Order: sequence, then C-alpha cells, then structure tokens
Amino acid sequence: MKVYSWNVNGIRAVLKKGLFQPFMDKHQPDVLCLQETKAERGQFEIDLPGYHEYWNSAVKKGYSGTAIFAKEKPLAVVNGFPADFAQRYKFADELRRDSAEEGRVIAAEFKKFHVVTVYTPNAKDDLSRVPLRFESWDPAFLAYCQLLEKTKPVIFCGDLNVAHTELDLANPKSNKGKKGFTDEERKGFQNFVDAGFIDTFRLFTQGNGHYSWWSHFANSRARNIGWRIDYVMVSGQLRDAVKAAEIHPDIMGSDHCPVSVTLA
Repeated sequence: MKVYSWNVNGIRAVLKKGLFQPFMDKHQPDVLCLQETKAERGQFEIDLPGYHEYWNSAVKKGYSGTAIFAKEKPLAVVNGFPADFAQRYKFADELRRDSAEEGRVIAAEFKKFHVVTVYTPNAKDDLSRVPLRFESWDPAFLAYCQLLEKTKPVIFCGDLNVAHTELDLANPKSNKGKKGFTDEERKGFQNFVDAGFIDTFRLFTQGNGHYSWWSHFANSRARNIGWRIDYVMVSGQLRDAVKAAEIHPDIMGSDHCPVSVTLA
C-alpha cells in the first residue's frame, strides 16, 4: 500500500504543464492526497480510471482545497471537521476568515485505517495566523485524529506548514521566529509526536538536506535551499507496517514535491 501526499499549488497548473499524468503512471499510488488544489472538480478535465475521487474545495474560489484519489473505495469520506469542533475551537482569524471553510481536511476510512489529508493554514509573513494555528487549528486537528484513532489507526499527511526541527530547513538560524519556524508552530507539531504519531520519514532518514518545498526565488530548488513541511504521520500501531518513507524532489510541477509512505 503506497500513500502519497502532494501540495500541487493549483491542480489546473500541474495538469496544464502535462506533469500530473506522468507522475501517476510512474508511481501508481494506492492513495493520493492533494493539497492546495485551488479548484472545484468541474473546472478542469482529469482522467484517472481505477481511482475514486473526493474533493473538498474552499468556499473562496481558486484558494486552498484538498482532494483524495483512492484505488479502493473508502468505507466513508468526511470533509472538514465534525460540527461540534466549530463550537469548541475558534477557526476564524483576526480578519474573520474561517479556516474551517477553506477545504483543508478530508478523512477517508478504509478497512484497516483512516487516511486524513490536511492543508494547515499558513501563519503568514506577519505571523497574524499564529494564534489561530497554535490555539485552535493544531489542537483541533490533533483531537480529530485522536477521535478517529478510537476506531482504527490513522495515517495523516499533507502540508503542515511547519519545519519541526532545525534539520528540516536549510537555514534555521536566519528563519527562527519566522512563519513556519516559530516556537508555537513547532510546539504544535511536537504535540502530535507526544501524542504518539510518528514522523515516518525520520524512521529511515536522519540529517538535513531533505526538503519538500523550495522558494521560487534565488534558484532555491536547484540549490536545495528548502524546507521539509510536508509529512506522512502514522499512529504508533502502524510503526511496524511502515516499510519505506520517501521525499520525491525529482517530481516537478509545483513548488512542493510529493512525499510518500509504503506500508506492508
């Protein structure tokens, strides 16, 4: 079972570049989770026979959004957080933008586990969304995954918009305290680890130089001056089932590259 996650930074752009189908043909993921689709399903043509498609698009057009493609039809698919989460957590930021309406979460239930894809809100350059992240979004998403864990183990993946440790970005000293590398965002990620979720890539690969996102500026990707902000995390029960975890920087089409996990 191969589960892939990819922030495509606009599915229509990747399709227009002719890079999506070759990726699918080569890697043949059993489950593919997309983030930042920036589209509704009827806005483009895509032909993936053998896959079941599920989309959660933002209310705002051309913004955010997630999708799941699966060879096996899920037992159930849920978009967004349960209704009671909206009462327990404040998803609106200082501009009253409701992150719960931005198509950021899809959960698909399979026979042996849940697969959840997430596109975590960006803290923004002025850090205005850090309180939303730290006080509401990250706690809510962790609580949701723990709720799902009560029935089956969870695989969650996506663009978490944070580098966990100094090994996860090329220039930690100059970026400390900036978006994606604030103490609050890193603590939010650590809370997943403390709750028993495993960063699968670190089961196999240590050290720095392994990134999933690169700025468009200064030829960053060619120089590998990047950040690891895309993850596949699994419940502790699935640790022994994880046989490989990889980053695929050779896959072009977005400022992010896919990340994947293989389970036995």
